[in-house]
Amino acid sequence: MENNLFNNVYDGKRVLVTGHTGFKGSWLSIWLKKIGAKVIGYSLESPTEPSMFKVCKLGTEITSIIGDIRDYSKLINVFKEYRPDIVFHLAAQPIVRISYKEPRETYETNIMGTVNVLEAARKVESVQAVVVITTDKCYENKEWIYGYRETDPMGGYDPYSSSKGCDELVVSAYRNSFYNKSGIALSSVRAGNVIGGGDWAKDRLIPDFIRAVSEDRSIVIRNPLATRPWQYILEPLSGYLWLGALMLQNKEKYSGGWNFGPKGTDVLNVQQILKLAVKNLEKGEIEIDRSIQPHEANLLKLDISKANTYLKWYPVYNVEKAVDNTMQWYKKYYEDSNENMYDYTMKQIGDYENEAKIHNLIWSE
Repeated sequence: MENNLFNNVYDGKRVLVTGHTGFKGSWLSIWLKKIGAKVIGYSLESPTEPSMFKVCKLGTEITSIIGDIRDYSKLINVFKEYRPDIVFHLAAQPIVRISYKEPRETYETNIMGTVNVLEAARKVESVQAVVVITTDKCYENKEWIYGYRETDPMGGYDPYSSSKGCDELVVSAYRNSFYNKSGIALSSVRAGNVIGGGDWAKDRLIPDFIRAVSEDRSIVIRNPLATRPWQYILEPLSGYLWLGALMLQNKEKYSGGWNFGPKGTDVLNVQQILKLAVKNLEKGEIEIDRSIQPHEANLLKLDISKANTYLKWYPVYNVEKAVDNTMQWYKKYYEDSNENMYDYTMKQIGDYENEAKIHNLIWSE
């Protein structure tokens, strides 16, 4: 079965993943390894302790290079040495609240880091496609009840969100000015609030909840009614991988911006998602922080009709299954000291692939 996933495009391909030591980057690197890719990671050291990267001992499974995305000289040398076929750019400063404290670093990392990747990629002949991962927060959020479409304007209230809106403009400019002429495929992709095992980032809901439970204390939430498009980690990653495979086969048709969000029924508020987590773990207490907090959006949804129509991509798990899989991963980590978390992560990926095949999703055939 594995040999048929994503049209078997990645088997033997050299794939560069920036941000491979982060939560999403680690999961993506593991999945790429599973489907036969030769994975090269470029990133800073793991941003948290513990971390998905270290817990799964990913440094022994792929080529791992520690470096700053802002260091163009080092980055382009990596491109020249390893000559990737395709690049997934995830390296970023991804936390809204940190962006209020460190706006300059956020803009430098998120905007100039992307510029550096796009510059390096277009100067190395091996590169055929680049997928830049941004966020649903890149849109100019007007708190509309309908999902944002790829044609809606970019924006961003806070430094993090606006830096990602800028990222989208950078990608569009590079595609029009350079990539279309050189024949390299270039896309940007946006996902919702991603949950899954192995995330220990600060100021993210599920990691904050897991820390609170592991320390036998209540989780304090700032905005219980904030509504988000929650989705399991493998949902957007399947979209990224499928899009990347199609980009390698038809550069002109599949270059562009793409949303990979959950079903409309899986858009829940913060309090609702935490109640699912508490129910699954059968423990955990919730408190509400009523002090004044930095601005965060109250309502944010993605329209995924473009990916549905042109990529035939659809979510596999509903939000209940997403929470269940996430909690099961953390249970294994905290309660079973003998569990090999790399193997368990591989198992969760395999289960997801099998479920996609049952639903006859095109990328799993």
